[in-house]
Amino acid sequence: MKVLLIINEAPYGNEKMYNALRLAHQLKKDTPETDIRVFLMADAVTAALNGQDTPNGYYNMGRMLKLVLNHGGAIKLCGSCAQARGLTGLTLLEGVEMSNMQDLAAWTIESDRVMVF
Repeated sequence: MKVLLIINEAPYGNEKMYNALRLAHQLKKDTPETDIRVFLMADAVTAALNGQDTPNGYYNMGRMLKLVLNHGGAIKLCGSCAQARGLTGLTLLEGVEMSNMQDLAAWTIESDRVMVF
């Protein structure tokens, strides 16, 4: 099964991204054959920045995204959203790909389940 999680919310300040990634991890744990794809849009693109340093005991979106990648998932982010936020040229987490709406449309068509956070 292919599962696409589209995340629009900022990585910190609410728990939407945190819960989306918790779900991604649980899906992969329960059904290892599941193909997990995450597409970051709007303020969610900031979660793909390398070098996040959160206080001890606080969740870290960079680490949670790396877990998705380490377990065979794929992560792309909206290039125009990143550009609008001045993120082009900054270092992204290794394995995260800059992308576009054409890729998101293809992932959506290919997916068995699409969830938006």
